Amino acid sequence: MTAITLPVAATSDKRLPGDLAIWFFILAEMLAFAVFFASYAFARAHDVELFNTYQRTLDRNAGALNTLLLITGSWFVVLAVQAAHRDDRPAISRNILLGFLCGGGFLTVKVFEYAEKFGAGISLSTNTFYMFYISLTFFHFMHVILGMVILTVLWVQSRNGAYGSHNAHGLESGAAYWHMVDLLWIILFPLVYVMR
Repeated sequence: MTAITLPVAATSDKRLPGDLAIWFFILAEMLAFAVFFASYAFARAHDVELFNTYQRTLDRNAGALNTLLLITGSWFVVLAVQAAHRDDRPAISRNILLGFLCGGGFLTVKVFEYAEKFGAGISLSTNTFYMFYISLTFFHFMHVILGMVILTVLWVQSRNGAYGSHNAHGLESGAAYWHMVDLLWIILFPLVYVMR
């Protein structure tokens, strides 16, 4: 019997980007959202007409714009991580800032949406649909704010030369969180704004 030797490439150091702790946090957050999404689907199944009626009052264009803003923000964050791996320090901070600005655009659009709904007298107690709409989107809104705080810290650290090919671990952790926020909106937008 002959021994099998693996080529060097097959035993290369593959690792999860970022810290393991951030991945546990992300999984916990995704579980919380999954419970929210399942509750929404269950409630919707029991009163489809109410959900369809009030879903039509939402601004799909605003929701689509927010989807575009978050996807674009995630793209900039990916570019920042790639820039770190090639030691392009100006590109790291520039792309983090652009990702941050996309998050700010998202929050601005949501504030206008909320102002319109609250100005019309809509609240959590208006009906089941609006209770879920406000709860889900506000829970996500708070995650975007936390993501922007993380991006701010990453931006400051990147300006101080903290990230490069020697160390992109913290940047990868922050990027993983930002991508989770993006992914959750990609599920939330069609679920709440589009699917009938």
